[in-house]
Amino acid sequence: MDLVSFAKQELKIAGLFDKDSDYGGMLGDAVMELMKVFSKQGHSGCSASMTLALFQKVASYKPLTPLTFNEDEWVDVEHCFQNKRNSAVFKKDKESRPYYIDAFYMKNQTDVTYSGSLCVGNGKKLGRCYIKDPNEMPKICIDIIDWEVNKETGVKEKGSGWWESKMKDPSQLDEIRKYYDFDLEEISK
Repeated sequence: MDLVSFAKQELKIAGLFDKDSDYGGMLGDAVMELMKVFSKQGHSGCSASMTLALFQKVASYKPLTPLTFNEDEWVDVEHCFQNKRNSAVFKKDKESRPYYIDAFYMKNQTDVTYSGSLCVGNGKKLGRCYIKDPNEMPKICIDIIDWEVNKETGVKEKGSGWWESKMKDPSQLDEIRKYYDFDLEEISK
């Protein structure tokens, strides 16, 4: 079976052409359009893998080479500068150090992952993660424990909708410290 026929069959089995699927069947159509172009290119196994890897990166707005932090890589946005090649990289002004808002993400005790403010204990949270080397900017997973609390009383209360968390193992800050400089900030109440 050729690649286009295989893709069509798999998308059909998955129901991705159905009107009640995500985006009313348009995902299946979009993938088929890409598949037809990809198939016409006549890739071998190696060039197919390389093409897919490159396409995945650029289609996801990921740079192919390290950021340079040259002046032409920045755009002035409200009250700061944002990197044009990686939208998660910012700096306060033209002269300040770049920081990466995706330097870490959190995983709770039920394996749910999310981003946000990281409480490290003792009334402190992790501040901005300043990039040490643009060649090494990993997203680091930090294990946390979270719980619901009553916002008014601060007492644990399931179903209250207000969550608090803390790092499970503060030594995980050492992993962040390998790649980023950071300050610990006071948590405002």
